[in-house]
Amino acid sequence: MKKGLVILFAATLGLAACNQYKKGPGGLMYTIHKDGGKDKIKEGDIVKLNYIQKTEKDSVITNSWDLEAPQVFPVQAKKFAGDMNDVLTLFGEGDSATFKLDLDTVAKYSGQPKAPNSKDKYMVFTIKVEKVLQKAKGEADTTFQKKARDFFEKDYKANVDRLKGAEAGKIKKYIADNNLKTTTTASGLQYIITKPGNAEKPVLGDTMMVNYTGKLTTKKSDGKDNVFDTSDAKIAKESGKHNPMATYGPRAITLGRAIPGFDEGLQLIGKGGKMTLIIPSNLAYGEGGMQQGGISPFSPLVFEVELSDIKKPKAAPAGVAGATVVPVPATKAPAAAGHEGHKH
Repeated sequence: MKKGLVILFAATLGLAACNQYKKGPGGLMYTIHKDGGKDKIKEGDIVKLNYIQKTEKDSVITNSWDLEAPQVFPVQAKKFAGDMNDVLTLFGEGDSATFKLDLDTVAKYSGQPKAPNSKDKYMVFTIKVEKVLQKAKGEADTTFQKKARDFFEKDYKANVDRLKGAEAGKIKKYIADNNLKTTTTASGLQYIITKPGNAEKPVLGDTMMVNYTGKLTTKKSDGKDNVFDTSDAKIAKESGKHNPMATYGPRAITLGRAIPGFDEGLQLIGKGGKMTLIIPSNLAYGEGGMQQGGISPFSPLVFEVELSDIKKPKAAPAGVAGATVVPVPATKAPAAAGHEGHKH
């Protein structure tokens, strides 16, 4: 779905939802914007859907359209009236709807208390049910499971192929939209140095203290930058990525242990330097992406970085002469900048 259509779709659903909610079990509220006319979802069906998750105050938590990552999952037995599995049985393939999960009901039956200081009564979801695979009457479980597996493997491959084909265009559009004049290395990394820094540059094994913001080349449906990680507390709050447990400010990253494009780029500036990196997916998370971090397969990444300090490794202990730091092989999923050794 194109960005303009996503914005229009979300706005249309928001207007249509006003004062038209029906009451469901467990304090659930819902409204169907479009009825696809198909059978309603049942326990055991396998569903593919896109969704926007928001707080009651309209703050977006997750938007699968922005992430180009529709969700596929089997519908489980409900654990309590009005839970996520229960509400899905109100909809069918082709339906678009908005529903509100009652957070007090969820807290009561799930054993997970509401977030501290939260005044919201509901968590709000706007969804579009893209596909439902239903088990036919008398169909063996093994037959249905194979059918579902084959369908969604084919569907996933088609989506990955689409993302792969779109990558070069995303990079080109980002550069054009931002009127950038980049330099390209032999690996395909593109960069702009805005401040070269001093003569001291990091080498393999050094610990770099880095301020950074990482984002996708595509904007979110609200027109804002699609930030997936940052060391800047203000940007984290503005982008909805703030983690109260995180420490913001320059973060320690060992050269040789971040994604290849990040490692390559940081060696081009000295202490105090600043640059923009446009990293193709083969120098980032490649065809696997990083679902937990909101990075789809074949996603090019943009990093705004500042190298605030360089710390040399301590001397190897006696008896460990020749010890070296071994960089993460490019064939493995490398750690993201600022999350060394941790995948989002």
